Amino acid sequence: MKPPKFILPIIVISQFCCTSLWFAGNSVINDLILNFNLNANTLGHLTSAVQFGFIIGTLLFAILTIADRFSPSKVFFISAILGALFNLGIIHSANNLSSLLTLRFFTGFFLAGIYPVGMKIAADYYNQGLGKSLGFLVGALVLGTAFPHLLKDMSHTFLWKSVILATSSLALLGGLLMFFFVPNGPYRKPILKTDFSVFLGVFKNSEFRAVAFGYFGHMWELYAFWTFVPMLLIKYSETHSQTLLNIPMLSFFIIGIGGLACVFSGYIAQNKGTKKIAFIALLLSCICCLISPVLFTIANANVFIAFLIFWGIVVIADSPLLSTLVAQNAAPEIKGTALTIVNCIGFAITIISIQILTKMLTLTTSNSIFAILALGPVFGLIMLKKKKIFNL
Repeated sequence: MKPPKFILPIIVISQFCCTSLWFAGNSVINDLILNFNLNANTLGHLTSAVQFGFIIGTLLFAILTIADRFSPSKVFFISAILGALFNLGIIHSANNLSSLLTLRFFTGFFLAGIYPVGMKIAADYYNQGLGKSLGFLVGALVLGTAFPHLLKDMSHTFLWKSVILATSSLALLGGLLMFFFVPNGPYRKPILKTDFSVFLGVFKNSEFRAVAFGYFGHMWELYAFWTFVPMLLIKYSETHSQTLLNIPMLSFFIIGIGGLACVFSGYIAQNKGTKKIAFIALLLSCICCLISPVLFTIANANVFIAFLIFWGIVVIADSPLLSTLVAQNAAPEIKGTALTIVNCIGFAITIISIQILTKMLTLTTSNSIFAILALGPVFGLIMLKKKKIFNL
């Protein structure tokens, strides 16, 4: 049965609106540092707080099989409301580092009911062409992630608190759209009670395991890259003092263009194969990590920006494809839990890479430290080839 044409656009719009919560704190980090007397290295800690909240959230959602037991649209709606409220708490004038970390933690916690649940909803509607559908969905995540940087670029017109108000309002809108316009999908097969064995049992499938390892390697790089895009641009400006860059606008564009990459990779994968395109994208992003130190030495800013744009494309292009393979290698009745647990582990890995880079930035000014992001893709590529998942 073919779903109504409006279903996918609603899911995509809702995902975009709600995932704008993710980097809302990052986009106004300088204002937070100034207004609440924070340290300069707060960026990595606030980002990790969101990731840690997301990990705990996805862990509980997976153990309790929330997305497979209850209506995913209702789970999405409730999570969107609560995520918006905790995000809004950032503007309170009495905040300090501890309260900000707590607020970002709970924002991340309720994002666990948005991102993987949104993919579960798409999988419930689109049995065929899931890669293309998830391409739009992950593309919406990317644009939502990048959007606060665009709002920040407009901060000469709008105060930083307006960025937080806007992202919370968008999250509320996204939750309402999902609740009222996207009922349970035709391919949904709910489980009637909590099954704790699902949490670990899903990894018994060797093909599922191999795809999950590929996803984990991809995640080591992805959020660390997104987190430090502004820092990459700042370090380039400091290395080449004659260069003036619009950091918020470029950050939005470098991250946001990945949304288009997700859509295109989904379409290309229909003809060339989901597995093959995912492998190629992971390989290309690995190469970007390795050559990044060299690009800092090039005096032409346009070349450096073009490199970051290309990196922004390939760093995310494999994400919807790997998520598609995760869904396809899980039993229909536990598809939501499978997506959630893989997200849980993947985002746990992002905390490690972000914290390592944060620490290294305090120890050295070397631009070579960003090459450490290649460790994840290298691991993912080795495990995927070892498992012979990809016939290249």
